[in-house]
Amino acid sequence: MKKLADIFDKTDILSLKGDLSVMISGITFDSRKVEPGCLFIAVKGTHTDGHLYISDVIERGAVAVVCETMPEKTTPSVTYIKVNDSSDALGKIASAWYGYPSSKLRLVGITGTNGKTTTVTLLFNLFRELGYHAGLLSTISNRIDDEVITSTHTTPDALQLNGLLALMVDKGCDYCFMEVSSHSVVQNRIAGLTFAGGIFSNLTHDHLDFHKTFDEYLKAKKRFFDELPSDAFALTNIDDRNGRVMIQNTLAGKHTYSLLSMADFKGKIIETPLDGIHLDVDSTETWFRLVGQFNAYNIMAVYAAAVLLGEDKLEVLTTLSKLGSVEGRFDYLKSPDNIIAIVDYAHTPDALQNVLDTISSLRTGDETLITVVGCGGDRDRTKRPVMARIASRMSDKVIITSDNPRTEEPEAIIREMLAGIESDCSRKVLTMTDRREAIRTACAMARPGDVILVAGKGHEKYQEINGVRHHFDDKEQLTEFLM
Repeated sequence: MKKLADIFDKTDILSLKGDLSVMISGITFDSRKVEPGCLFIAVKGTHTDGHLYISDVIERGAVAVVCETMPEKTTPSVTYIKVNDSSDALGKIASAWYGYPSSKLRLVGITGTNGKTTTVTLLFNLFRELGYHAGLLSTISNRIDDEVITSTHTTPDALQLNGLLALMVDKGCDYCFMEVSSHSVVQNRIAGLTFAGGIFSNLTHDHLDFHKTFDEYLKAKKRFFDELPSDAFALTNIDDRNGRVMIQNTLAGKHTYSLLSMADFKGKIIETPLDGIHLDVDSTETWFRLVGQFNAYNIMAVYAAAVLLGEDKLEVLTTLSKLGSVEGRFDYLKSPDNIIAIVDYAHTPDALQNVLDTISSLRTGDETLITVVGCGGDRDRTKRPVMARIASRMSDKVIITSDNPRTEEPEAIIREMLAGIESDCSRKVLTMTDRREAIRTACAMARPGDVILVAGKGHEKYQEINGVRHHFDDKEQLTEFLM
């Protein structure tokens, strides 16, 4: 139980009806979860508006309501608090309810289109190896040291997020490393959090179904840096054309990393075979177990962030060199007859281009590259033909199949992908709606020495069809057909 006034110390109140001295037993923004004695926060969501349920939650026992518009009729026994933005208030109130947990550890966020999961996971593993207790908030999973908590979104909602951070504090975590999606910034899921640092990886075509324009997508990413405190660090990849834009207005300390330009943290690729990467990092040559140029950028981001957090450069490089790849990110296996199969989460044009570029740079010229790829339903449709065009240009054979069709017809998604394939590449392309059959066919087509890329789902262990999730694991399928 907490007094209402005690959780509003960082939230601006526009008007008030009732008493802030009332005690509340919990907080929710989901009307279905309201219990007697709780505070209900009416948030305007993408699918519904919490203001529509204010009368219902009062009947269910809510003793206080946060809203952007005061109801015409109010109940004398209920406290009504009007704010400018309920979603922003939710973040700040949630933080206060849990005792401001983000200020009790060092919270580092990474945003960008590609590389977020690999970077935060490497940071988490690195700091664990360096002897710290740490938390992880990522697309793959949420973790508190060795405890794994299944993740459903890139960034949980504000209540879940602060609850997890509070648990990390209770269990003695020194650090938390988290992905910060553009959705979470716009929807104020990170409002009220105190960040020790922010990292920018890159910005490419994605989520335009949500943001509508690339400029809006860029602004969402940039807002994360705009809101960093002055005692935090803002670390950016200046090889990306938007890298400097991200940090131009931040109050945080500005730092840069690069493989191609002069930067505070400078790397250079020496060689990139299939089993690792040889980098010169700030004039120290180091061998890493990750593969490809895109992972060279992830390594540089992790190295720079660790140094900015006060760790010794040589110890960071030595420890980082021992860490392996992240599940579903250029995750490969080799069959007994020397067929190499790679599973990668590449679900944007840029990510697919990067993976195919990496594979091309490692080929001797005799192998056949077979790519299995699809696009998700109920998501950005404009990238579908682009991804098919990239796959067909850069592969010897392509099988276009289903990803997570969700509520769309798989065949309709495939038709939109096929529109991007140029006439001189059409002979390379097969279509198969059934993803398992597509992977089986790719394995049957492959000969010793060939390379199979299965792109799009990576670490996911399900396929979502008509709103139902069915167990499906790309790597399991490849193992069954090849090993």
